[in-house]
Amino acid sequence: MAASLEDDFEFNNQDYYSLLNVRKEATLEELKVSYRRLCMLYHPDKHRDPELKRQAEQLFNQVHQAYEVLSDAHSRAIYDIFGKKGLEVEGWEIVERKRTPAEIREEYERLQREREERRLQQRTNPKGTISVGVDATDLFDRYDEDFEEMPGGGFPHIEINKMHISQSIEAPLTNTDTAVLSGSLSTHNGNGGGNINMTIRKVMSAKGWGEVEFGAGDILGPLIGFKVFRNLTQRCFLTAQCGLQFSPRGLRPSCSLMTARHLDQNTMGYLQWRWGPNSAMTTSLVRDTKSSHFTLALQLGVPHSYLMMSYQYKFQDEDQTKVKGSVKTGWFGTVVEYGAERKISRHSVLSATVSIGVPQGVTLKIKLARASQTYLFPVHLTDQLLPSAVFYATAGPLLVYMAVHRLIIIPYTQAQKEHRVLHQGYSQFMIFPSLENTQHAVYYTPGLIILNAWYGKFVSDTSQRQEKAKVIDVTVPLQCLVKDSKLILTEASKAGLPGFYDPCVGEEKSLKLLYQFRGVMHQVISADLEPLRIPKQSHRIESES
Repeated sequence: MAASLEDDFEFNNQDYYSLLNVRKEATLEELKVSYRRLCMLYHPDKHRDPELKRQAEQLFNQVHQAYEVLSDAHSRAIYDIFGKKGLEVEGWEIVERKRTPAEIREEYERLQREREERRLQQRTNPKGTISVGVDATDLFDRYDEDFEEMPGGGFPHIEINKMHISQSIEAPLTNTDTAVLSGSLSTHNGNGGGNINMTIRKVMSAKGWGEVEFGAGDILGPLIGFKVFRNLTQRCFLTAQCGLQFSPRGLRPSCSLMTARHLDQNTMGYLQWRWGPNSAMTTSLVRDTKSSHFTLALQLGVPHSYLMMSYQYKFQDEDQTKVKGSVKTGWFGTVVEYGAERKISRHSVLSATVSIGVPQGVTLKIKLARASQTYLFPVHLTDQLLPSAVFYATAGPLLVYMAVHRLIIIPYTQAQKEHRVLHQGYSQFMIFPSLENTQHAVYYTPGLIILNAWYGKFVSDTSQRQEKAKVIDVTVPLQCLVKDSKLILTEASKAGLPGFYDPCVGEEKSLKLLYQFRGVMHQVISADLEPLRIPKQSHRIESES
């Protein structure tokens, strides 16, 4: 129920320049020198332990991949503009090797379009809805006098009284033609039925499309229908639909016409006319902005006429929280609804709505939208307007969500996050213990010696005393990057260096070094994105007299 539950973790997230420890303006000669040194360092044949050999091979392949991209001027230009995503587009090898960024961008967009067209031939777009109606009126109505003497009244009787399942699949036939297959099954109090529909949609131009629908079912009978969409102007469009139902009672024709117009950048006006079993004339006004959504609708028709107004406020937070309320009144009575909606994961949105109506009673509606699938759970609590039912319908879901989120979701997501970060760091750092002999050999030679190095979030003694420092020891990885008694780090994040990982994702980090150069102690603290070059005279620790 949180966004982090479904987010994929990408292990190979290093920047190619950081992986080779070169600046973005590095020459081909600088790339070659760094590549040869890292290949010698990570060559799998230097390790006998199977696990260390596997980790070394992984790093060796990453370094080789980075060098292959950056050493080729064409691939490097693509990488600099679009990153790794641009390199994944198929077709670069058969196009002319462009020189300018504008030409490369043009080729990239063309290849992307071709790739989408290929995927279009194979893609289906499944959509589905599952609705389960629950009758829980016994929770409240059973305490009336008529139910006091009922046997076995110790437990309320809750049952599922209706269910609906629908599914549709889209299959592109050509770039302009699409076939849609859909079906549904419904049951209510022991009686049920179903239908299946086939629709062919054709895009006739950039301004419009049309579709033909064929259907069959065990209740209403066969159906044939036509639908047309057309952009009349840049601010106005029209939709027309007609159908013919072959029911046991004879032919049942129907027709509808809807026109809409952009009144301003955020406001749409709609006017709809329907003729058939449920004839009506409906007009509505919809205003959708970044922070709110407002709808006002009026319908005059048979059998129902109504006036409806709804408002939704959108919070500008990471979870895309929304609160909403609506009132609807007509010949059927009056219904007031209020609720909230929140994004609980990367592809899932959870919402709860309380519906209070006369004479409908009190109903709690829970909705879970996950990608293209929707799950609905309307729970009917009472046929009367009972304050207790309204209170429990409002407070119950809120308390349950808060408890589950705090006690289960947050600890679980934090544990998953720490596990992934530690796994990344362990897998990258694993090969370095085998380099200890090399490190010790360097320690006994004159020049630059890394004595201690820590990377992460440091906590001072004078502030944030309650907060725990989050640092890792990177002494060995940094010593391996020393060349000719010099250590040069670019302005990129140091978490991308071999042997490094991010111990505190999203927080400010720094690198603390204690090193020896020609027998003199030096110390420096460098910010994460700050370039570093050692040794330096300013890092020297003055000896106490």
